[in-house]
Amino acid sequence: MEQAPDIVTVRRHALLDIARRRQRPGSGSQPWRKDERLRLNWPNLANILSGTPWAIVGAVATRRYMPERATGDLDIAVLPRDVDGVAERLAAAGYKRRGALAIGGSSWEAPGGVTVDVIEGRDDWWPEALAAANQNLDADGAPVLPLPYLVLMKVLAGRLQDLADVARMLGYATDESLDEVRRVVAAFAPVLRDDLESIIVQGRLETGQA
Repeated sequence: MEQAPDIVTVRRHALLDIARRRQRPGSGSQPWRKDERLRLNWPNLANILSGTPWAIVGAVATRRYMPERATGDLDIAVLPRDVDGVAERLAAAGYKRRGALAIGGSSWEAPGGVTVDVIEGRDDWWPEALAAANQNLDADGAPVLPLPYLVLMKVLAGRLQDLADVARMLGYATDESLDEVRRVVAAFAPVLRDDLESIIVQGRLETGQA
């Protein structure tokens, strides 16, 4: 008996179908340069988590690949084996634990009041992703999840904002970067390859690159 698709897959296909039917070239983003000044400041965890594999993910990570957008918290990812150690380091640095995350991990309040969500990277691609992030540092010296893995993470989540982020990031990506995204998706989630190509087309249309 054929297995029914999960809700995330159904939602992703529906959203992509709507976008395919309604999107027009140049319908969204303004020109953007990677070296544009960032408007928002976030807690610097580089020293606190030194020596532990981790990376900035979520909305804050996307500003490395597209125009920055407002968000209310800083998301980072760590490996499950490091969760307890990271919690100890955050607590020692004055962060207050607010509770558990439904997706796995915990939420913290930084000394300045900013929310920091620590996500557990449980899938088999996370060790490779965090190792690669160590070579992809922002201006503060903090590791940022490289584009291919950020795309993979967000497409797997399948939420509307995640898919919108992916389309914009891929719209600005170079051909070389797109090939690396394709490689990672083919290696870890080949079922997403057709959806990825559809999102690339939509991103190129939005940014006027098609």
